[in-house]
Parts: sequence; structure tokens; C-alpha cells
Amino acid sequence: MNQTIFNKLRPIFAVSTNIEEEALLKKIATHQDPYLFLTENNRLRAYVDLKNLKTEKIDYSNLHINQIFSNAISIDKLGTFKLNQTLSLPFIFQALGQPIVLVKNEQNDITGYVRREDMLAGMFREETKNINILRVLLASIPMGLFVIDHEYKIVNCNESGLKMIRSEADEVMGKDARIIFHKEQVNEVFATGKTILNQIRITDEMGVLVDYSPIETSNGNVEGAIIIVQDLPMVEEMAMEIEAVKNLNSDMNAILSTIYDELVVVDHTGNILRHSENYIRDFWKGELNELVGKNILDLEKKGDISPSITKLVLEKKEKVSRVQEGKHGKKVLAVGNPIFNEKGELQRVVIASRDITENTKLKTELKQTREITKRYKQELTRLKTMTAEPSHEIIYCSAKMQQIVNQVEKIAKFSSTVLVQGESGVGKEMIARAIHQKSNRSNNPFLTINCGSIPENLLESELFGYTKGSFTGADMKGKQGYFEQAHEGILFLDEIGDMPMSLQVKLLRVLQESEVVPIGSVTAIPVDVQIIAATNKDLKGMVEKGTFREDLYYRIHVIPIRVPPLNERSEDIPLLAYHTLQKLNQRYDKNYHFSPDALNLLENYSWPGNIRELQNLIERLFVTADEDVITAALVDQFMSNGIVKKAKPMVNGIMPLQKAKEEVEEQLILLAMKKFGTTTKAAEALNISQSAVSRKYQKILQNE
Repeated sequence: MNQTIFNKLRPIFAVSTNIEEEALLKKIATHQDPYLFLTENNRLRAYVDLKNLKTEKIDYSNLHINQIFSNAISIDKLGTFKLNQTLSLPFIFQALGQPIVLVKNEQNDITGYVRREDMLAGMFREETKNINILRVLLASIPMGLFVIDHEYKIVNCNESGLKMIRSEADEVMGKDARIIFHKEQVNEVFATGKTILNQIRITDEMGVLVDYSPIETSNGNVEGAIIIVQDLPMVEEMAMEIEAVKNLNSDMNAILSTIYDELVVVDHTGNILRHSENYIRDFWKGELNELVGKNILDLEKKGDISPSITKLVLEKKEKVSRVQEGKHGKKVLAVGNPIFNEKGELQRVVIASRDITENTKLKTELKQTREITKRYKQELTRLKTMTAEPSHEIIYCSAKMQQIVNQVEKIAKFSSTVLVQGESGVGKEMIARAIHQKSNRSNNPFLTINCGSIPENLLESELFGYTKGSFTGADMKGKQGYFEQAHEGILFLDEIGDMPMSLQVKLLRVLQESEVVPIGSVTAIPVDVQIIAATNKDLKGMVEKGTFREDLYYRIHVIPIRVPPLNERSEDIPLLAYHTLQKLNQRYDKNYHFSPDALNLLENYSWPGNIRELQNLIERLFVTADEDVITAALVDQFMSNGIVKKAKPMVNGIMPLQKAKEEVEEQLILLAMKKFGTTTKAAEALNISQSAVSRKYQKILQNE
């Protein structure tokens, strides 16, 4: 046996399994040997690795005998060899799997043990066939291995490791490992004796994943370390990607520096993270770059800005537009956009602000206004000249309204009953008039009656008419009802959900029999009338509650048309606003215009009162404006609030929730790609990552 291994031979520290706990702990404390051997009937049976049981310091006082014995390992698992024995390859591999190896003398008695590290160190000094095979095996390990001594010098390594760090043996051997690998981590291993795993090391020469493991003596001192490296081809790609991101960041900073608007980015708690180079002076207290790291909500509490757009976005978790006023009286139009992560959590708020008090920018704004005015004039001229297409008198440019106009043109060719549904003020009567103008009944009457604004007794006489003397106060000549007056034309029953139940029965009879019996008469009069009904109520829900007749509901629900609210077709808002303003200009011989910021503020408002509210606000702005240009500041004064409400998707039937989510997601992605054209802009509009949009959009295209 190699003399080096013989010098590392350690004595057997053994106790009987019948020993009492107190005596056992006393022996352990006295000998301080890391390995305890157990005997039974004077024969060595097992061993215990006390290092696995002790605490951070060498302290065995808290151990218990049951704890020690339960961790005993049979010595049959240990490798055993005699002095001067030639080592076989199977024995070498057995030794590699256990922490110690037993040593026997010539009489076959166990005389001690050696640690695996000591045995391997001695074996490498023997030039035997098996040792050469072992060296070949170690050299063929795909992971890189580097051994360093107590002076941090590299004393051994394999070819895999050299290839991974792109070096030669003479460039590495004997060199300080802290020059090649992380200095701080190597020092930490020697200082603490702890293993450090999964550390990425990227230099110009290499990109590897590194593990650091200490080599300890029996008393816990670190006398060296083993460094294991794994090649990561993707690490270099990651480094290149990081460099690309840095370049992209530089490009973005350059782009931001050319943008006129001020951009401020804050986190989900309101802390200012970064801002564009251009910012509004005299609005912030001090320089904006001095506020990075501070909380923007605190500035509002101090009265430096009012109101805080960030606070509104954090509360509502949706886009918000407001006019803010700084401490020096400067006003800016601020638009706050929430940015969400993949989990739907609000991560950032981006605030775009524009100074609306600077007269130096008025010339540019007027030029933009004239260009917009020119486009809207061309659009209105086109609408006016299309006299052969009366349905186009509906002012719109959105895809949703285009679908309704297409539907109107189709159903106008027939006399089927139509039910127009939608919120108050969306223009339900305009849809009914468009059907009349497009139909073959256009030369005949179009009459409208509000079923909710007339008392029940008068509503009956208005609808069906009456004969002379049929009731007190009646006209002596009698009167034709709306059904008779609308013969061969169209009768528009507005707010039909408010019609009393007693009249619903009579209305159903007229629809079924196409004849009407006036009050005070017994003679039925044939009528040819197309019915268009309208409501802002849930008629089906009223049927379930018993407040609306089910048979009448299905009689009028032949062709339903749902007119979307204004906040679902925000692209129509500028056109409607301009159309309303032009009508007022023509009536009063004025020439008022909207500034681009004013139109932007109108477009971002929720409009709970729909078109009617928009028209009323435009007239109010028209009357109160002091100058020809209606600014965002003036618009903000008359808005009840500036918060955009989320448009809720419509669901027309029951389906699994997951399927509904997938369909809504698919529609949103298709709409965003159709509108913006690129995955980057679509991702920004949807508040998700560009990679997510690209992946989901490709999947949609493949399934089509």
C-alpha cells in the first residue's frame, strides 16, 4: 500500500451498542472523532457519521443515543482493503461512493480507516493500470473540474474544464483561481466552508455555470476547494441579448428625447422611476431629475400637484385623463396609462403630460386643428352628397356602427318587426328613421310615440283612436289613432318596456291580426303598419319577473338590433363632436374649432349619457367659449369626471368560463393587430408583453 495512504490511517473509535447514553456522549465529547463505530458481541457492525448530526459548531451535547443509532450505516457498504493490496477498478468505484475506507492488516483484522479524499490522493500517485483507467474516466466527465489548494492555486483540472473556459493547461495550472473565477465567491467558500451553487460567470472568453465546494479536514478546516463548471451555450446568447437590450434602451432614450410630451414612469406604489429628457418646467417643484426615487403621491399631499393622475390610475387600474394644475398655476393635460404584468398585476404607470397653457405652441396646435377640420369637412361633405344612401346620415366611423348600418340596409327591404335596444341617448330613433328612409315605405308616414311619457288612458286613445262621444272630453268628431295614421308606413314605439300590461294585450292583437278597433267602436279597421320598437331595458328579464308579456316579447323580438354605447365606439366621438360643432357654427354663423388635446380629452371620457350627453356638452362649450379654439382646459371644466370606464364584453349565451376567456382573448388580439399592425403596438394597447402577443397571434392564425 502507498506510504502516503498509510500515513493517513486513522484509528477506529468504537463503542458497544449496549452502552448507556451518558457514557456514550462522554466518549464522543472526549475523542472528538467524526466517525463512531458500533460493535455487537465484540464484532464491528456499523458506523455513524457524526458530522451529519452535529450543529454548526462541534457540539455533541444535545445528541441522543436513539438519534445516533438510527443513523448507523452497516460497514458492509464500506470498501475494505489490506496493506500492500493491489487496488481493483470495482473497489475504486466502491470507495468513491462512501466517505471512508476500512484498512486490514495481514491477519485480516481491521486496524483503522482512511478518508476517501486521502485514499484517492494516494492512489493518484500510483502508476497502475487501474489508476490510469480512473484518470481516463475522470478526464471524460462532461463537467469541468478544477482543484485549488489552500493558497487558492489551481493544482489540477480536466480537459472538459479547460475547453469550457477556453484556456490551455499551462495558462491555468498554478494560477490563482480568483483571477479566473469569482474572487468573492472563492473567498466565501474558504471563509465559511459552505458550498455555493449555480453561479453564472460571463467574460469575453467564457460563459459557464459554476459550483464551488470546499475540501475540509476532519476538524472542519478548509484546505482547498473543487470548482465544477458547466458550459451554457445559451449564456452567450443571453449576453448578446443583454447587449441588444442595452442598445435598444439607448435608442429608446434617443427617441424619448425628441418627444414633445413629458413622460414619467412610476411603479405600483407611486415611486418615480424615470422620465424623459423633455419635461414641463415650472410645473414640478424643482428639477424633475431630483424627484427620481421619491413618491409622487407625497407631492399631492404637499400640494405640489393637484389632482394626482397616478393615484387615480392606481385606484381604478385603467386609463385616466385629467387636467392637472401645478403649484405655480401651470396647467397640463395628463394621460395616465397602467402597465400590467403577465399575472394581470399593475406594475407601472406611464404618465404623458402636455402643457396646455403655453401660447408658444398655439400656432402648431391651430395647424393641426385645421388639418383635422379639413378631414372632417371632407367626411361630412361625403355624407351630405350621398343622398341616395340615407342610412349613411348616421354619423360614424367605427366598425361596430358599420355593422349596424349594413344590417339596416338589409332589413329595410322587408316589413318585419324590429326591436332596437341600447342605453338612453345612443340614437335608437335615428336607427329607426334610417330603416324608414331606406325602405319602400319611405314615401309613407313615419310616426313616433313614447310609451312611457303618456298616461295609460291617453296612450290607448293615441294608439288606437276613438269614435265621437266615446268618453268625456273626447273630440266630437272622433280621432284616428297612430296605427291608422301610419297606414302603409312605420310606427316607432319608443320605450316599449314602459307600456302598461293592459295595453300590451291590445298591441299584441293588432300585431297578430293587422287590424285595430278604436275606443267606442266594435268595427275592426285593417292596417298595414311596420312596427319598430325601442327600449333601454332588459325585456327578457322583465318577462321572467312578469312585468312584460312573454308572447308580446317574442312577437316584437323578430329582428333585434343592439346599438352600442358611445364608450364602446370611442373612434366615433371626434366625428360626432365635430358634426355637432359644425351645426352650431352654421346656425350662429361662427367658426369654432377643437384643439387636438380637447378632442383627446373628449375621446377618453366615458360618456354615461352617450350621444345626447356629448351634444349637450358641445353646445355648452360653444356658448361659453371666449375664443375660436375650444381647449382641453375648457372641456375639463364642464366634464362631470374625466375617468374612462371599462367597456364590458357582451355575452349572449352560457359557455364554459375558460372558453369564454379564450374567445375574448382571441378577439382582443385580432382587434389590436388589425388596428395597430404590429405586435409591439398591440402589446402596448393590451398591456401584455410583445412575446405573448406574438405567440398567441401565431396560434390564432394556425387554427384558422
